[in-house]
Amino acid sequence: MKKIWAPWRIQYIEKAGKEEGCILCNKPGEKNDELNLILYRGQSNFIILNAYPYTPGHLMVAPYRHVGDLNGVSEEETREHNELIKLSLNLLRAVIKPDGFNIGMNLGRVAGAGVLGHVHTHIVPRWQGDNNFMPVVADVKVLSEGLAATYKKLKDGLVQLQQ
Repeated sequence: MKKIWAPWRIQYIEKAGKEEGCILCNKPGEKNDELNLILYRGQSNFIILNAYPYTPGHLMVAPYRHVGDLNGVSEEETREHNELIKLSLNLLRAVIKPDGFNIGMNLGRVAGAGVLGHVHTHIVPRWQGDNNFMPVVADVKVLSEGLAATYKKLKDGLVQLQQ
């Protein structure tokens, strides 16, 4: 068996299954946006950088309110949620310049939801050739940039977009 050194994974391992409550409710309430990777706060929704991304720049848009079914999301929350998806796309296009995006929701455990009971949308930047041999032969994803660097880049880009 080959080993790949991934020291940042210990943070996930130590926290996995130990956080009480919902991460998408807890993080905005902590009021420490940089530590919690919250890029933008709207009235009803926020944009957060995924701490365990599929690719660099993997964002999520979520309502502040804990709601697990799309039928329970208000019109106002839905409207702003969609606006923040657009803002996320514009930000990612301007700052990290992906070739495309995967955008979607995982509703329910069998659908792959990592955060159950709290509606959220994933925005995953994609580049031509980003799915190389590593996931196929080694069942490993390689991320080319650390979270702190991605957060700073996107936060700076967000300030420029809003000027």
